[in-house]
Amino acid sequence: MIDKASTKELRAWIAQHLDPLDDAPPSRAGADDVPAGWPLEPGEELKPAAVLVGLVEREHGLSVLLTRRSDTLRSHTGQTALPGGRRDPGENPAQTALREAWEEIGLEPDFVSLAGLSTPFRTLTGYLIVPVVGFIKPGFTLTLNPHEVADVFETPFGHLMDPANYEEQVRETAAGDLRRFYATTHEDRYIWGVTAAMLRQLYDRLYGAALA
Repeated sequence: MIDKASTKELRAWIAQHLDPLDDAPPSRAGADDVPAGWPLEPGEELKPAAVLVGLVEREHGLSVLLTRRSDTLRSHTGQTALPGGRRDPGENPAQTALREAWEEIGLEPDFVSLAGLSTPFRTLTGYLIVPVVGFIKPGFTLTLNPHEVADVFETPFGHLMDPANYEEQVRETAAGDLRRFYATTHEDRYIWGVTAAMLRQLYDRLYGAALA
């Protein structure tokens, strides 16, 4: 579908596989709002967050806008990420994703046409992240916030939607536990962890294939 469709057809096809923009977990997520397979402890609540899965409409096809987190951050230093962060009170996921993209990389909201929501993702650190998918028209300029972002780059959407480009890796945590995660490499960019998992979930939404 990615290689054969026009931009208009591709927009419509992707949007029809997503949830509506107003269909999202509330600002304080409880057990009934968490995706299957992620049980909560009694009384546990998740911190709401959102990211922008920005699909840039280039002449050669779609690409995904990604960042490398600043080396000065206290957590997830230097990792590849989608623009996003914790939801402020009163915000919906779309508002959070657009605000964070503006604050982190200077992406003006007028360049973004939102399409819908992908599958929420619960992190081990207690966040419930809603991926907000949007199309970005060319012509934008970016100004990075050096306190949050060290670099910004684009990766072909087709590469990220090909499950053959992912592998499952294992790392040992500081506590001695083994953590399994998806990872993919494009050119010299290593995309792994939560970001890779959300992109794999988007592949699942679009193509209906069960994750390995």
